[in-house]
Amino acid sequence: MRQSLDDWLTYVSALHPIAWDLTLDRVKTVATRLDVLRPAPTVILVAGTNGKGSCCEAISWLAVDSGRRVGLSTSPHLQQFNERIRIDGERVSDQAIVAALESIDRAR
Repeated sequence: MRQSLDDWLTYVSALHPIAWDLTLDRVKTVATRLDVLRPAPTVILVAGTNGKGSCCEAISWLAVDSGRRVGLSTSPHLQQFNERIRIDGERVSDQAIVAALESIDRAR
């Protein structure tokens, strides 16, 4: 049984045989089962070669400062996986990530 975030990350990294599968086909069923195909009324996607992290930081803090609820997902992390996921500027706890991974695994 996977209990810690490290246990889950090891498990998840071994699930898919292709290291970089950029299609969405393999997550469509899970997204449908979790009812997350339309996660928010406003979604901002930042793409490009340089400056994505800085741009996302600025957008996130501007939105939080204006009273909006903000979820931010970035990659990669520098020290801890939790750096990748923030809600209203705060890192999400190991327990919250583990709970999400358990839900996703059940739906999978």
